[in-house]
Amino acid sequence: MISVEEALNILDNQVVNLPAVEIINVSKGLGRVLSETIISPISLPSFRQSSMDGYALNVFDSFEYKLVGESKAGDQCLIKLNPGEAVRILTGAHVPDSAQAIVIQEHVQVNGKIITIESIPKEGSFIRKVGEEVKKGDSTLNKGFLLNEASLGFITSLGLQKIKVYSLLKVSILITGNELVPIGEKIGTGKIYESNSVVIQSALYKKGIKDIRVFVVKDTLKDTIQSIINAFETSNLVLISGGISVGDYDFVKVALDKIGVKKIFYKVKQRPGKPLFFGEIDNKFIFALPGNPASTLNCFYVYVSQFLSKLMGDTNYSLLRLRAPLKNSFSKVEGRAVFLKAIYKNYQVFILEHQQSSKMISFAHANCLVYFNEGSINLEDGALVDVLLLR
Repeated sequence: MISVEEALNILDNQVVNLPAVEIINVSKGLGRVLSETIISPISLPSFRQSSMDGYALNVFDSFEYKLVGESKAGDQCLIKLNPGEAVRILTGAHVPDSAQAIVIQEHVQVNGKIITIESIPKEGSFIRKVGEEVKKGDSTLNKGFLLNEASLGFITSLGLQKIKVYSLLKVSILITGNELVPIGEKIGTGKIYESNSVVIQSALYKKGIKDIRVFVVKDTLKDTIQSIINAFETSNLVLISGGISVGDYDFVKVALDKIGVKKIFYKVKQRPGKPLFFGEIDNKFIFALPGNPASTLNCFYVYVSQFLSKLMGDTNYSLLRLRAPLKNSFSKVEGRAVFLKAIYKNYQVFILEHQQSSKMISFAHANCLVYFNEGSINLEDGALVDVLLLR
């Protein structure tokens, strides 16, 4: 059994093969990962640009200027200003080369073709220089960058239509447990509705992974072995829910050994989710997760999600950690590390009720996990604790 920090360190240092590269339209890039650095083909802005509505001046030792024209967005302004002359200019418009500054319209009085300013502006006021954001040839978004809506807008502003990204991962989910009943069927005594496949699939969708196969596995060693083999044939990563503990009908660990899966670690000193397995075979990886719903999701957030990002080529895959004051007291005496469902709001964190590994209602409300390392703890309101933000 290893510690939480040891498990995270192993995952962080695990060598992986990056996916193949494909070329896609920028409009299809949300949630994808760049496989090469974007080099800017142009400067932004590509011309001297006004950042405000106002008047562009050829600065003269006077507060009065002669208005000789206008520059609006989308036009090229070829007017050559002489000292003491100005043009009306709008936000985003081309600033004439002969203008040294812009005075915003709130500081100008207009009387026909004569404008009066309140003070002599500093050179360059409200003028965006050529290449102020990026210069032609600059490295902008690096290889391994996870694309969001803002980055796609930026890439489009460079005039790029196509980008190179890593191919999407293929993931298989194996659900074990004879007690599980599909939604829609009548439930009897001793049976429960199967929900972990929905939980894991939804978490994968949030990661941008849509090529997902779900296998329902009977609680027999033969069926468990065959299902795992089938999953590895079609996927980069296999996620197993349940069957990894040491019960009479927990066949996953035995099946993995018989198939030849290399154990990288098994069992983590944590609650929930102690019986967590991580292994590898033929450059493909597998997580065997505990069957209790909250344990499954906890292990997904803390371990699987970050490792998935790494497999996707995302170079910034760590959970966001911060320190925040407790809004309620907390104590524990056991030796294992714990992850507690909580709400982070107004720079404070509140630990929720219903922390048992079989209960999901607290996860439904939580937006973070409070993490306490191994050892006894007795904390009062206001004590600083480690928080892992989930969204």
